[in-house]
Amino acid sequence: MNKQELIDAVAASTGETKAATGAAIDAILDVVTRAVTSGDSVQLVGFGSFSTGQRAARVGRNPATGAEIQIAAAKTVKFTAGKAFKDAVNAS
Repeated sequence: MNKQELIDAVAASTGETKAATGAAIDAILDVVTRAVTSGDSVQLVGFGSFSTGQRAARVGRNPATGAEIQIAAAKTVKFTAGKAFKDAVNAS
C-alpha cells in the first residue's frame, strides 16, 4: 500500500474527504518526523513506537574489490511494533 492508497482507505473508512484525510496524514507524519528528529520517542499504544538509535562507526569491505572502507557512525530510526499489532499480524 502506498500513501495514496492509505489516504483512500482512511477516507473511505471515516467518511472524510480525500483532501482532508491527506492533510491529516501529512500532519501526523510531520509531527512524528519532527519528534524523532529532535530525539523524542513517539508511542502509539497498540501500534508501536518510533525512536532513534545509534550505529557505531565500523570498518566495512567493498564487495567488488575487497578493499576496506570506513563507515561513519550514524543515527538510525527504530520502530518497535506493539503487542496488539504483532498479535493482529500473527493471527492472519
